[in-house]
Amino acid sequence: MKDRHRRPKSGPAAPIKAKAHVRPDARPQAVPTPKKEPRPAPEAPARPLIRREGEKPAERVPVILETAGSDQYRLIDSGAGEKLEQYGPYRIVRPEAQALWQKNLPAALWDKADALFTGDTDEDGMGRWKFPKAALGETWPMQLLGVDFHGRFTAFRHVGVFPEQLAHWRWMKEKVETAGRPVKVLNLFGYTGVASLVAAAAGAEVTHVDASKKAIGWARENQALGRMEKLPIRWICEDAMKFIQREERRGSKYDIILTDPPKFGRGPNGEVWHLFEHLPLMLDICREILSPKAIGLVLTAYSIRASFYSIHELMRETMRGAGGTVESGELVIRESGPDGGEAGRALSTSLFSRWISA
Repeated sequence: MKDRHRRPKSGPAAPIKAKAHVRPDARPQAVPTPKKEPRPAPEAPARPLIRREGEKPAERVPVILETAGSDQYRLIDSGAGEKLEQYGPYRIVRPEAQALWQKNLPAALWDKADALFTGDTDEDGMGRWKFPKAALGETWPMQLLGVDFHGRFTAFRHVGVFPEQLAHWRWMKEKVETAGRPVKVLNLFGYTGVASLVAAAAGAEVTHVDASKKAIGWARENQALGRMEKLPIRWICEDAMKFIQREERRGSKYDIILTDPPKFGRGPNGEVWHLFEHLPLMLDICREILSPKAIGLVLTAYSIRASFYSIHELMRETMRGAGGTVESGELVIRESGPDGGEAGRALSTSLFSRWISA
C-alpha cells in the first residue's frame, strides 16, 4: 500500500457518435458478454480499538528533525514552488509546494539541471521527466548511511528515496548497534527498502512490508546492488493492515516499528487505505505487536491537512501506560548550496511522531 497513486483526472467528454445505418435485412450481431471486473477481496473485520489505561507518555514538542547535505544528497536551493537537489551525480528540479519564497541562487545555475519533472504539481500527480543536457538512464547508483541503492526517475516525481527520513534512519541505526541484543525491526509501507537495508546492515532482523510488487522488486534490486543478499530481511508483498492483524493473532513481536503510510492507497487485492480512517487502528495494532523491551514506534505522515499535534496526541493516547516519551514535529531539509558548504533555509517535508522507550 506504499504506492501513492491516485485515479487519473477525468478529461473532456467524448464526442457523440452518429448512429450507423442498419439494413432491415441485416442479421443481428452477437453482442460479446462484458467481462466482469474482479471484486476486491473482502477486508478482514476490524477489531475495536483497545481502551488504554495509565498515564500518557512524557512529551517533547515541537521537535524539528533536520537533514543536512552530504556528498550523495543535498538540497541546493528552493523557491517559487520548486526545489533543486543533488542526487548522486545528478542535479534534479522537482515541484515543491512548500517552497513559498523566492529562489536564492541565479537562474543560470538552475538551468544547468540534469533532469526536471514536469506535469501535475500534486504530490502524487503523474508527469514526465525532461533531460535538458542529454538523455539519462532510468536508474543510477547512490549510497546513504553506507547502503547502496538505485535512484530512479519515476512517473510520480519520486526517485526512490525520501532523504528527510535520514533523521529516523540514523536514530534507528544507533539504537540497533547499541542494543547489545538481537533487535527485530518491522518496516511497514517500506517502499524501496533503503530503511530496511540500513537496519539490517546495523545488525537487525528485518521484516519489510509493501503492497506494491514493483516496490518489492526494486527493494530486492537495491539489496543485490549492495551485495547484501545474506542479510536477514523478509520481503513481504501484502496489505499492511492485513499483515499486522495477522501478526497480532500470531503473537509476533517487534522491537522497532517504522510506519510511513500514504494518505490514500490500495493493497494488492483491492484493499483501500484512508489515513484518517485507518491510522488509529493501525497504531493500536502496532502497540500490541511491540515487544516487552520495545525501543520505538515511528510514524511519518506526508501530504495531509493536519497539524503534527493531531498525530502527536493520537500517539500519546495509543501508548498510554507504556512509559517512555512521545516526540513529534516536522522533518525538514536544510539548503546547503551548490557546494554543500552553506546553511540556507529549512524546507519542511512531512509531519512525524515517534514513541521512544527511553
